[in-house]
Amino acid sequence: MGGVIVVLGLTALIVFLLVSFMVRRLLYVSAPNEALVFSGGLRRVVGAERDVGYRIVRGGRALRVPLFEQVDKMDLSNISIDIEVRGAYSKGGIPLNVHGIANVKLPGEEPLLNNAIERFLGRAERDIRLIAKETLEGNVRGVVAQLTPEEVNEDKTRFAQTLLDEAEHDMNRMGLVLDNLKVINVTDDSGYLNSIGRIRGATVRMGATIAEANAQADATVQQVQNWAAAETAKLGADLAIAQQEMQKRILDAQTRREAMIAESQGQVYAQVAQIAAEIERQKARALQVKRQLDADVVQPAEAERRAREEQARGQAATVIERGRAEAEALKKLVEAFRKAGPSGREVLALQKLLPLIGDIAGARQKLTIGKVTVLPGGGGDGASQLARSAIGAAAQFQAATGVDVVDALTKRLGPGEK
Repeated sequence: MGGVIVVLGLTALIVFLLVSFMVRRLLYVSAPNEALVFSGGLRRVVGAERDVGYRIVRGGRALRVPLFEQVDKMDLSNISIDIEVRGAYSKGGIPLNVHGIANVKLPGEEPLLNNAIERFLGRAERDIRLIAKETLEGNVRGVVAQLTPEEVNEDKTRFAQTLLDEAEHDMNRMGLVLDNLKVINVTDDSGYLNSIGRIRGATVRMGATIAEANAQADATVQQVQNWAAAETAKLGADLAIAQQEMQKRILDAQTRREAMIAESQGQVYAQVAQIAAEIERQKARALQVKRQLDADVVQPAEAERRAREEQARGQAATVIERGRAEAEALKKLVEAFRKAGPSGREVLALQKLLPLIGDIAGARQKLTIGKVTVLPGGGGDGASQLARSAIGAAAQFQAATGVDVVDALTKRLGPGEK
């Protein structure tokens, strides 16, 4: 009986050891900063109408189904990324250099964890860091392109927040979470930001100079006001003295007023009488000038106007009568032309041509005789006829070409052979 108990005890121990060994090989415990992915079984994704071929255990433990599942670990710790973007063009076209630090990690909750599993399961941390860095640098360039250099440099917190908002969507789609992002420094190779700093320094110095000038101006104004108060008091005293002098002069003037009034009235009356006499004299002179102007200018002009009108009437009457006579003659000529018929047309043409016959014949043109050739006359023998023909032909040839044939033959043959 004791042997059976020992055998059962040994068997139970062996079974326990085997079970413990199997459980140790198949049981997986997830640390708080990691997630276990059991691949091989189907399950429904939370919040989505689709099934995936894995299950996730985070911050707990689970058993792996032997032969049907395999387990992978995904580290959920922060990944520090040094971001350095050079030559990112801002809104004003100025290339900027941005240096910052970002902390990213794989998400610990679904459905973002599903995106991370599908994209980064089995990949090393350096690969995840490289992808996140390239994505963030692209987002930095996109955000810098929307802001001016002043906005990027002055409010780095706002710039980082804008970058977080811009990058969050892209990071979530890849299955990454951007914990924070700090912009450390913003520079540019062209010195634009330095020039802005110098401008602001100059503005501060200008403000200090203006404040100092205002203080000096206030002191000067106060000094002027004090001087003006002193001068005003002095002028008040001078005014009181002048008022006393004026009262004295008024009393003196009042004692002499009556005499001065009488004297002034006499002078005024004399001037009024003188002006009245001058007015009467000017009236008489104006009447005289008017009459003289009428006699010297108006009357002769009126007479000349009447004479010109009569002359124009006479010239117009002459023109009218002459026109009537020419019209009557032309009317009679037309009637005679119609009565004569075709012969009248010839007579009219001859009448127009007869005055032109002398011009046509050249009788009225001046005739110039350049040369006269005398031909031999007399007998009608053959020698005479030949001589006349030769002389006439030579003269016509010389008139047509300008070449004297006789003179040319004389020079050719010599004087003894004519």
